[in-house]
Amino acid sequence: MAQNPHLARLRKVCLALPGAHEKEAWGAPTFRVNNKLFVHYRNNHHGDGRIAAWCKSDPESQMDRVESDPEVFFVPPYVGPSGWVGVRLDKKPDWGLVSDLIERGYRMVAPKRLLKELD
Repeated sequence: MAQNPHLARLRKVCLALPGAHEKEAWGAPTFRVNNKLFVHYRNNHHGDGRIAAWCKSDPESQMDRVESDPEVFFVPPYVGPSGWVGVRLDKKPDWGLVSDLIERGYRMVAPKRLLKELD
């Protein structure tokens, strides 16, 4: 399968975080730290037409993002009720915001020793 630029950029951001690794699950790349998921890449998930990243978050942040730009941010299936945020990578998002969202999700699951490396 040919590498797409959305996944390449997402991979670069995720794997720059200390201890982060990539693992395929549910037929798609996921990004984890200590095997705890913080980003899930989805390309046309069940025909939804989106190229997106589902990022670990909390319900308050989720709603703030979705309300701020519903064309780019959305509540993803399955993990949305837990606060995760979907980001449409095919809608030319602000990668500064995307990187911040990814780092926040990473911080929710990373062990303290890796957080010290990040800081």
